[in-house]
Amino acid sequence: MKQSIVKDLTTDEVRDRIIEETASYHKMKMNHAVSPIENPLKLKMSRRLIARLNTELKKRSTQK
Repeated sequence: MKQSIVKDLTTDEVRDRIIEETASYHKMKMNHAVSPIENPLKLKMSRRLIARLNTELKKRSTQK
């Protein structure tokens, strides 16, 4: 998900996506620890998406 798409989401949608992506990341990380996943770069991409969403949420909270 690109930053331009993240900016178009509402604040509630951003919060929901953070929760969903964090749960997905932890599940993927646990699965990778048990048996290596096919593409380990998915972990990196997921972590960066969570950071993008958190950054956007923080930016919105400081603007208001």
